[in-house]
Amino acid sequence: MPDWLYELDVNILMFIQEHLRVDFLTPILKFFTLLGDHGMFWIGVAFLLILFKRTRPVGVTAGASLALNALLVNVIIKNLVARTRPYEVIDGLTRLVGEQSDFSFPSGHTSSGFSVAVVIFMLMPKKYGVPALITATIIAYSRLYVGVHYPTDVLGGFIIGTLAAVICVAVYKKKKTL
Repeated sequence: MPDWLYELDVNILMFIQEHLRVDFLTPILKFFTLLGDHGMFWIGVAFLLILFKRTRPVGVTAGASLALNALLVNVIIKNLVARTRPYEVIDGLTRLVGEQSDFSFPSGHTSSGFSVAVVIFMLMPKKYGVPALITATIIAYSRLYVGVHYPTDVLGGFIIGTLAAVICVAVYKKKKTL
């Protein structure tokens, strides 16, 4: 990673810590970061969609997107990149949640969120898609706020999750036309 990009990552995290962390937001953003743990919220959303016949295709597509995302992020990319968490190397950065057990790049919380939210946005009415995207965005920001990811980790998670969703929606639509 170029030095200038790393410095930008560090400066953004320190800016968030020094200027955007406020007492009333901390419990809210801790809640959102915990909501994304292990993708369980998004797995629950996909499962809920599968339960109802009308939304079952969206749920199956969201589940496929989550599975593709998990393979890419947790099995392949995190282990190839092996990026250290920011709180382990940035002097003065304080994390607000427990120590994380995996590598930093890309953000799994972000990628799993967007892998489902983008499917919902693409296949369901906007009254469901927009709140899903907002929830994924808040979870993504919460990872920066609590100090466990670099901004480029979150950006990478957003890109990978969105790509997984777009691929799975394209496969669903192609299969639907056959």
